[in-house]
Amino acid sequence: MKKGLIGKKIGMTQLFDEKGKVVPVTVVELGPCTVVQKKTAETDGYDAVQLGFGDMKVQRVNKPMAGHFKKADVAPKKVLKEFKLEDMSSVNVGDIIKADVFEAGEKVDVVGTSKGKGTAGVIKRWNFGRLKETHGSGPVARHQGSMGACSDPSRVFKGKKLAGHLGTERVTVQNLDVVKVDAENNLIAIKGAIPGPKGGYVVVANACKK
Repeated sequence: MKKGLIGKKIGMTQLFDEKGKVVPVTVVELGPCTVVQKKTAETDGYDAVQLGFGDMKVQRVNKPMAGHFKKADVAPKKVLKEFKLEDMSSVNVGDIIKADVFEAGEKVDVVGTSKGKGTAGVIKRWNFGRLKETHGSGPVARHQGSMGACSDPSRVFKGKKLAGHLGTERVTVQNLDVVKVDAENNLIAIKGAIPGPKGGYVVVANACKK
């Protein structure tokens, strides 16, 4: 990974390109992120940088985390994420990284937590088809129907698609285009939709597959 930042999803809007074509974009408040910790192979077994995003009230931080932030001499942060960067030598504890590390035209990957849908049936969760609604099938048109064989193997196999909890999962959307970067306000416009609700935290990094 060459670069990555933590941000907050603001919402969707639209922009116009130089040809006057409408481009749907998602606006993300990207950074500023503070380097809270720098891990090395000698001390931690691997190289990584821990970034913090979003200021937090001091009285809401527990003692272990308060000591963690005090050691780095930075204000408490709401969200902490680790990034394995290619160039670790240029980053030090206390550095502030802003949205201007990205440029318009770049390809990025966005990681977020999808919206929670609660308990959902098999049609909504797995795109099952409906049962017939004629000839006495009864009020079960949206039920799942048969779940497998009878006496052999006398059980339902693991991984069977059934009704259950839908959403609130880690979702990655790859190869999205950066349309515009507002470095002054730490805003970035990404073409298309990204996972999560408005106000949800996301991670934006350079695309790993181009």
